[in-house]
Amino acid sequence: MDVTTGQPRRRPYAQMSAKRPWIAFLVILLLIGLIWGAYALVNSSKTAGAGGAPGAPGAFGRRGGGRPPTTVGLAYATTADIPVTLDALGTVTPTATITVRPQVSGTITQVLFKEGQMVKRGQVLAVIDPRPLQMALLQAEGQMTRDQANLANAQLTLTRYKVLLTQDSIARQDVDTQAATVKQLEGTVTTDKAAVGTARLNLGYSRVTAPVSGRVGLRAVDVGNVISAGDANGFVVLTEIAPIDVEFTVPQDQAPQIMQRAAHAILPLAAYDRTRTTLLAQGAFSTLDNQVDPTTGTVRAKGRFANGDFALFPNQFVNVRLTLDTLHNAVVVPLTAVRTGPNGDFVWIVAKDQTVSMRAVKQGQSSATQAVIISGLAPCERLVTEGGDRLTEGGRVILPGQSAGGGRGGRGGRGARGGGSAGAAAGAGAGAPGGAAGAGGPQGGFGGGQAGGYAGRGAGGAAGAGGAGQGAVAPPPGCPAGGAAPPAGVGGGGGGGFAATPEMMAAREAMRQACAPDFQKLCPGMQGRDAFMCIRQNQAQTSAACQAAMAKMPAPGGGAPRGAAPAAAPAAPARRGPPAAGAPQAGSGQAQGGGGFTPSPEMQAARAAMRQVCAADFQTLCPGLQGRDAFMCMRQNSAKASPACKAAMAKMRPPGQGGQNGGG
Repeated sequence: MDVTTGQPRRRPYAQMSAKRPWIAFLVILLLIGLIWGAYALVNSSKTAGAGGAPGAPGAFGRRGGGRPPTTVGLAYATTADIPVTLDALGTVTPTATITVRPQVSGTITQVLFKEGQMVKRGQVLAVIDPRPLQMALLQAEGQMTRDQANLANAQLTLTRYKVLLTQDSIARQDVDTQAATVKQLEGTVTTDKAAVGTARLNLGYSRVTAPVSGRVGLRAVDVGNVISAGDANGFVVLTEIAPIDVEFTVPQDQAPQIMQRAAHAILPLAAYDRTRTTLLAQGAFSTLDNQVDPTTGTVRAKGRFANGDFALFPNQFVNVRLTLDTLHNAVVVPLTAVRTGPNGDFVWIVAKDQTVSMRAVKQGQSSATQAVIISGLAPCERLVTEGGDRLTEGGRVILPGQSAGGGRGGRGGRGARGGGSAGAAAGAGAGAPGGAAGAGGPQGGFGGGQAGGYAGRGAGGAAGAGGAGQGAVAPPPGCPAGGAAPPAGVGGGGGGGFAATPEMMAAREAMRQACAPDFQKLCPGMQGRDAFMCIRQNQAQTSAACQAAMAKMPAPGGGAPRGAAPAAAPAAPARRGPPAAGAPQAGSGQAQGGGGFTPSPEMQAARAAMRQVCAADFQTLCPGLQGRDAFMCMRQNSAKASPACKAAMAKMRPPGQGGQNGGG
């Protein structure tokens, strides 16, 4: 009983009992929501990988319950002869390093070499005053002449004594004594001959000669100084640099393999600069040391280089590359295509219908840009190089040069934004199959009519697998494009991109044939664009035939302009409304793409003017580049261009401002 109010007091547990039904109801609702969310998440993950059949209603859209496709980078598995190499850091050591010291003392009267001069063996380097040595020779010769006369007199006396001995006119002791005198004088004469030879040798030492062929350094003494025999500094230091050696270390685990290969073949050895970009010299492996360094676990090795151009300098640090073997017809892929998972290395394979699947591979020899696949992959298969972290098994992808608009049938109404002639027809195709749905027909797109916008955002079949617009990856020689025809509903148009002229294509083929040995030598294992870029960077090291072929390449901009509209698709004014009679309908999959970016007449005129004004700058700043690469290079080096070229570039309008906007 409450004293203040007179009402009976309610117990606390009675209040709690009244709230329990509501709490239980809320908990049940929460559990139902969690179960439903988990079910929806699991169900969506199962259907996300499949992504729906091409052209199905909402196949790429979020309304159809599937995950949208992922834009990825594409590459082809190719075959090439890949060298198995071993890289190491080496030190250039001359074959011989000699400090030229005098062997007689005297005053230096002549220095017959220039510092840094290449000298040959036996060439006179300096002359020491020979006059004291000449006098010593005369003295030795005079003493020898005197002793020879005494010997002749003693021999004559001995002959007389022997005659007298036969007549018993002299004692035998006198004969024996005279014979001993003759022997003594003969020894004296022999000693005199040695003294004369020594004097002549010292006189020859007054002319200091080069013991080996090589390069002299800085001289340590000048004319007029008195130098002593065996002086520590000597005249000069002489190094033999042709041929020259490079010493480097190899891991002890690879020493048996190197010895085995060196016993049956000559192992090529290449020396690069410290950036590993410039080839300095090529030589051959010589030998390994006879013991392992226990502190580093390595074995010292030595290679011999002819060094005819004197590119290697004594005590220079170089990067050496020893070629142990060559893998012929090996399957090669970009290094970015190989990924590592819990079960080892794997790659993403792109099928003909633009779905991906994971495949385990075994990786072999690898370089900075490429990897050899020993097993698990066949040539010409398409691989994902970029965007693999977002992929799932069976998921659909968008290849370079395509756009996501090719299958988003549920949003076809957007085609009318650009004002294309078939934009309204595409808007009526909600959920209809085909590459044209959502693309705005042959002239549609997000940017405007045929004269404006970018084809990459929906230009008929450019969004489908059949499109080969700007940025598409061309298959290597001998490999089919995509492996087969695109599946049903995927557009077959897709023009645009840079169109090479017949002259440019012929020049490229001639360059490919003329530079075939240079490709194998300077750019082993590279294909397509990477190989051409590599050969351009190493143009100074290519053969004369290859340089002549590169010089015949057409000037930048010689091909058809990038993004030029196809001749079969005449320009039409941008307008809103129903499509023209006979226009391809949404879902047909046969609408021809409008191509890449279509510049306006003003932009085309500005480009032509820039191409003419900047012709000399193209040759100076961007040699060997063509088309878009040449224009991009010129923009990057605009600060180095001539004033006339800068003025022409300033008149260029940015993409998207030219052409008709179609009222969008």
